[in-house]
Amino acid sequence: MDIEQFRKAGYAAVDSICDYYANIQNVPVKAQVQPGYLIDQLPTSAPEDGQEFSTIQQDFGKLILPGITHWQSPSFFAYFPSNSTFECMIADMLASSVSNPGFNWICSPACTELEQVVVEWAAKLLGLEKTFWGSSGVGGGVIMGSASDCAFTAGIAARERALRDLALQNGVKPSDKNGQIEIPDTIRNEYSQKLVIYGSTQTHSLGAKTAVMLGLPFRAVPVSIEDNYALTGASLKEAIEADIAQGLIPFLVYATVGTTSTGAVDKIDEIGGVLTNYPTVFLHVDAAWAGVAYALPEYRAPLELNGVNKYADSFCANFHKWGLTTFDCSIFCVKNRKDLTQALDVTPTYLRSKEADAGTVIDYRNWQPALGRRFRSIKLWFVLRSYGVKGFQQHLLRGIEHCQQLEKIVKQSSKFEIVTPPSLALIVFRLNPAKSQENANIDDDELNLINQKLFTALDLRYDIFLTQTVLHSKERNMFVIRLAMGGVHTKFSDVENAWRIVEEEGEKVLSEWKAQKAME
Repeated sequence: MDIEQFRKAGYAAVDSICDYYANIQNVPVKAQVQPGYLIDQLPTSAPEDGQEFSTIQQDFGKLILPGITHWQSPSFFAYFPSNSTFECMIADMLASSVSNPGFNWICSPACTELEQVVVEWAAKLLGLEKTFWGSSGVGGGVIMGSASDCAFTAGIAARERALRDLALQNGVKPSDKNGQIEIPDTIRNEYSQKLVIYGSTQTHSLGAKTAVMLGLPFRAVPVSIEDNYALTGASLKEAIEADIAQGLIPFLVYATVGTTSTGAVDKIDEIGGVLTNYPTVFLHVDAAWAGVAYALPEYRAPLELNGVNKYADSFCANFHKWGLTTFDCSIFCVKNRKDLTQALDVTPTYLRSKEADAGTVIDYRNWQPALGRRFRSIKLWFVLRSYGVKGFQQHLLRGIEHCQQLEKIVKQSSKFEIVTPPSLALIVFRLNPAKSQENANIDDDELNLINQKLFTALDLRYDIFLTQTVLHSKERNMFVIRLAMGGVHTKFSDVENAWRIVEEEGEKVLSEWKAQKAME
């Protein structure tokens, strides 16, 4: 393809994207295909000769789009929003046009320096304290692909920091004037398998997955309905003390601001206060979904920002969820960049540069497990400049307002109940016929079965997409349904339509349940 062919194909691609978004509200949310649909339509090997690009381009609409779940649909209420904006589409195209692996400053100085600037913009937007800013010279931030990447990187940094602390306690001296500690094999062998990671039963699977990748145990601390499924300082302390009594060493806690199941906010201030008594522990705050809401000053206190600023060693927020930035763009900030570089800096001769040797630049390869990295910062740069702080805030407030309006509707229902306090733009509910006086006694097992049937009915539909979850607590296990708002194209009329569908399917499930009860 030459320049003029690219120009023509590019115009055609933009036209097709515009047509897609002009009609997205009329497209079924979920793909109406069966497993293997695409595999069965494609050749088993690549073509010997090149094909006309117009044919390839047509096959995107013919073969690919039928198998796409439309996350940008105004009727997508599953998981959390993964907003995409036209600004980011253009940014992605421009970033691809100067494609480079970006592992060193010298690879493309603009890639590194724009990331430094934009991540600090984000940190300031969210109210993170100055130690998290790159300009502090102490901490700073990096853009990663996902909250899981951030959690794993925090896990590596936490393990190495704990082992360095243990080495110091065992009399190991710094190996250079910068205080670098070389961890002897004897320390690694003695302590590595005694390290323990903590979270709660509501912590995202990233906690358990990090534990698997590091070959270490993950302790899921039980939560309580009374605490709205939040991890408390007292529960965490009890778990830590029990492990210490067994000769184990706590080294990492994952606390969450906005859990996946219910949007719960862990008691960060309590947790941080407890951890001051355990110097080997690193606190990572996963605010993947809810973190962008720190852009709203009135939500900073209920979302425990003071605790994050006071106690967290690292922090993550996904701008590619609710934050208007096309996937992937996960902001990972640390209070001490040495936690990353001392764990991840491996510099063979072929990766050295005079700028890095002089200490005048950041090489982000030393802040992450991977060497190469994408030019992600341009997307967030375009978004924050295009929307501005006020526009960004208005987008967030619209999702919250939708949730508050829906909350009023659900509370008026005689059949449905809100299970946990609505969190920002997330409502968790279940069908409960016991809300009416005529059906007073229904146990949890039966309620769970009723709601599993309701979710099955909803999941068979293609015009709406919600997700299920099970709330594990000290008191009980509840099967519930989540409705997550905040889509960039979603209007409240779309939310109302979604709830109408939920009520229709709920009525069918209740009718079947009542008929079955009458036969018993």
